[in-house]
Amino acid sequence: MDTSPQSIYPTPATAPHRADPRDYLAAERTFLAWVRTGLALMGFGFVVARFGLFVQQLEVFQHAGPVSSFGFSLWFGTALIAVGVVVHISSAWRQVRLVHELDHGQTSSSRSLTQAIATAIFLALVGIAMAIYLISVRTSTAIHSENSKEITMTPLAGKGIVDRASSHSVDQTVDRLKNILQAKGVTLFAVVDHSGEAEKVGMKMPPTKLLIFGSPRAGTPLMLAAPSIAIDLPLKILVWEDGGGNVWISYNSPEYLRERHGLPQELLANISVVETLAAKAAE
Repeated sequence: MDTSPQSIYPTPATAPHRADPRDYLAAERTFLAWVRTGLALMGFGFVVARFGLFVQQLEVFQHAGPVSSFGFSLWFGTALIAVGVVVHISSAWRQVRLVHELDHGQTSSSRSLTQAIATAIFLALVGIAMAIYLISVRTSTAIHSENSKEITMTPLAGKGIVDRASSHSVDQTVDRLKNILQAKGVTLFAVVDHSGEAEKVGMKMPPTKLLIFGSPRAGTPLMLAAPSIAIDLPLKILVWEDGGGNVWISYNSPEYLRERHGLPQELLANISVVETLAAKAAE
């Protein structure tokens, strides 16, 4: 048996030549950079996916009419998360191959830039798509907001009813009105729970409550000037929820009541308090 040193240790010609440690460190930095890119894509995708839901909740909160569909953001965000996962997997596979090549002394000076270029182009396209998407969302929201403002400020034609959107639920709005009336010393004669009464007979309707309130000091001069206004006194505010879950505060327009009963202009302030109450309760 040959036990010479040459037979035990490989000759320099056959021994694998490991790369310089700096090559390993450079490969590790590149790998970590790709990991950060993948994490950024996944995080950005999550934000985009949740963005549509946020806009929907914002529209509901502002009661800007029918809620728009923002399903595109969900699919777009999910796609970004998927791309982030792909980047992680491909970068891990690339790192394994690169370390294997370095272990065997294969230090090719030119590496493929396909992954980096493809990722850069993809991110550029994502930026353009997001810019277009945000502009379209902003335009849509502005249109809904403008429509809501028109509904809030304009009485229903020929009916003299003003609808004002509330930022609270029906019960919360009613409680706010009660507190405001109490603070102003206005008597609350009754709260008619229409939806509650409907439920007692086995019928269902969205929350609907009518508040009846007034002050003899303000109401008496009105009835002395125009006795017919007693039909519309005490003043009333209706708090109700529509089929879309939006809450509204409805009341008779003071100007409509003045014209209907022929009230003097100087007494209009006695019934205009209803607008102040509704505005404060809706905030």
